[in-house]
Amino acid sequence: MAEWTSAVGAPQLARLLAPQRAAEPAGGRAGAGARRVPAYRALADGVRLLVLEGRIPVATRLPAERELAAALAVSRTTVAAAYEALRADGFLASRRGAGSWTALPAGNPLPSGGLDPLPPEAAGSVIDLGCAALPAPEPWLTRAFQGALADLPPYAHTHGDYPAGLPVLRRAIADRYTARGVPTMPEQIMVTTGAMGAVAAIRALFAPRGERVAVEHPSYANVLQLLREAGVRLVPVAMGEGLSGWDLPAWRRVLRDAAPRMAYVIADYHNPTGALADDGQRREMVTAARAAGTVLVADETMSGLDLDPLPGEPAPRPVAAFDPGGSTVVTLGSASKAIWAGLRIGWVRAAPETIRSLVAARVSADLGSPVLEQLAVAWLLAGADGDGGGRPSGWDRALAVRRERARENRDALVEAVRLHLPEWEFTVPRGGLTLWVRTGGLSGSRIAEAGERLGVRVPAGTRFGVDGAFEGYVRLPFTVSGPVAGEAAARLAAAARQVAGGRGAEEDTPRSFVA
Repeated sequence: MAEWTSAVGAPQLARLLAPQRAAEPAGGRAGAGARRVPAYRALADGVRLLVLEGRIPVATRLPAERELAAALAVSRTTVAAAYEALRADGFLASRRGAGSWTALPAGNPLPSGGLDPLPPEAAGSVIDLGCAALPAPEPWLTRAFQGALADLPPYAHTHGDYPAGLPVLRRAIADRYTARGVPTMPEQIMVTTGAMGAVAAIRALFAPRGERVAVEHPSYANVLQLLREAGVRLVPVAMGEGLSGWDLPAWRRVLRDAAPRMAYVIADYHNPTGALADDGQRREMVTAARAAGTVLVADETMSGLDLDPLPGEPAPRPVAAFDPGGSTVVTLGSASKAIWAGLRIGWVRAAPETIRSLVAARVSADLGSPVLEQLAVAWLLAGADGDGGGRPSGWDRALAVRRERARENRDALVEAVRLHLPEWEFTVPRGGLTLWVRTGGLSGSRIAEAGERLGVRVPAGTRFGVDGAFEGYVRLPFTVSGPVAGEAAARLAAAARQVAGGRGAEEDTPRSFVA
């Protein structure tokens, strides 16, 4: 019986390794003290990083030595030595007749690429820059659940399953879209379990296995992984330079030539780049999608996180505002970024017939989202005291707290990175929760790995790309401030020195730190 559960072909593995090999050729980067890395060791390190990042799953059969040598244009001896080094390190297991497959050394946790949240008890020794999530904006979260508990008794006398969502929440979400200039009925809303639940439901309806889905490049890592696991064919479309947002000629070309069934975009403070699409870009994108017959899925989870709004300049209109007929744009939103990641409530806004199809499909999945959490979000979207009496809503007040903290964190992080890593390049976004950073020619994957040892977790840029793109980037979220931001940047600088072949690891071991 085979000990592996999946396989990676030689051409695919060569593509996954290519960005690392380009970023850090054998021989190391130039610079004093850089030590030469043997070709077999560089290959073994590259495969090990792919396993640690989760881009090659554990128990994946690797190609035969001769096949991989041909794909990489290296000698078979080099591949054989790399495989032996991986076996010695515990990252490869082999059996005669079954081949070789990826493994983890005893005691190592399964790889996550730095995107899953650390348990709270680990905060004393590790600075977590993996998740773009902030603590709850109090007192508004507590007040919301107090209000939800007060509203709960009538619902407790029902079965508690609401596949489309609680009527009171569907109406509150619809009213909010209407107030933003997009007239919406409750029948156009389905409540989901977080934004990822919304993406999964939309994907299942519009893009079954084998269909093409166009995505911004880079894009949100968790959605890319969800789409990969669903078996769709990703069609990446490069973002514009800096914070310029969408490359409209490229999008028109891809939508016309590839005819993807669905396109997933983040127009509001794009994750990871922080770009904000303007009204003109949104209008053109909707027009191009409509002409191609592509369903345009607009992710609004970062909407409202404008940290430096330009005086007198209104915020861009929702993408759905440019689709009055409702046949092209499907919008998803969530409470996770605006309020708290632990409040797992998301939603879909679409044409009523699309919502009916989504609800019908959901009955065989999770039946509905938690009632208490839905009531808490409904309380937030109502007036400040839960009655909608014309006062700023709890949502708006909580969002103001969130913006203030994110702005403070962003400014502290930017200052710290500029101080400790002046060679790293980035453009400061005017909103959102993430900074997209070019790492001065070094491998982001190797920096992430070294950072993990030094007590700072950061996802490599490859997590946000297709087939290993963005090796020379990392994503830094606005989740720490003050001395913590400074210490995080200092640890990243130590990791960068290790990767560049400078000071040894023993000189860069971090001291104990309490976040």
